[in-house]
Amino acid sequence: MKSIILAAGYATRLYPLTENFPKPLLKVGKTTILDRLIDDIDCIDGIDEHIIVSNHKFVTIFEEWKNNRSFKHAVTVIDDGSTENENRIGAVRDILFAIEKCAVNEDVLVLAGDNILDFSLKGFVDYFNEKKSACIMRHFEESRERLRRTGVAVIDSDDRVLKMQEKPAEPESHWAVPPFYVYRKEDLPFIKKACTKDAEGKIPCGTDAPGDFISWFCREKTVHAWLMPGKRHDIGNLESLEEAERVFGG
Repeated sequence: MKSIILAAGYATRLYPLTENFPKPLLKVGKTTILDRLIDDIDCIDGIDEHIIVSNHKFVTIFEEWKNNRSFKHAVTVIDDGSTENENRIGAVRDILFAIEKCAVNEDVLVLAGDNILDFSLKGFVDYFNEKKSACIMRHFEESRERLRRTGVAVIDSDDRVLKMQEKPAEPESHWAVPPFYVYRKEDLPFIKKACTKDAEGKIPCGTDAPGDFISWFCREKTVHAWLMPGKRHDIGNLESLEEAERVFGG
């Protein structure tokens, strides 16, 4: 299994902190957001390489970070070619770019590089191996306002995803979906299909947010939803960064 860490965004809501510096390498407490993520997944059996997708503006900063760290498994930093927020290629295309650039032909764990979890992702990978299907994560969210800013899943009694909405105006459930996914080797061709124009010249699904793919894919193949055993902190603005610092800064 490979891990693909999406870190090609420009984090404009965190300016000036991220105007010339990548959000995943901001420190929360004594370590960075990305280090917290890597330190966890680097210890999961079966993952043998971590692929970090950067943009062109920040790729040398990620390379310098990598060269000053030691890891159990290989870390590969790749440049998706975008130079500013206006010409970013989108999260789904970044996943496809990583798969094609690194010739990935096995299961993949896809992770947003700007979230902090207070639990290990090992349970998520174990759940994927048990279900033998693509998997997402889910947690109960009471606030409809927050649901409008995230992915939302409708699931059945067997945890199968019946429908997925990305940032819906009218959420159809209270199951929020953070940007963490596991795909089987057999699922990878669907990512390319999702980014390729059909006979009518249309792209099958949105490509900006990673959840856009699941919204389409769950109608094509089986997807299960793992119940998170803890909390996650999405570092999206200065307020959320300050909150994470209060929680993890000790």
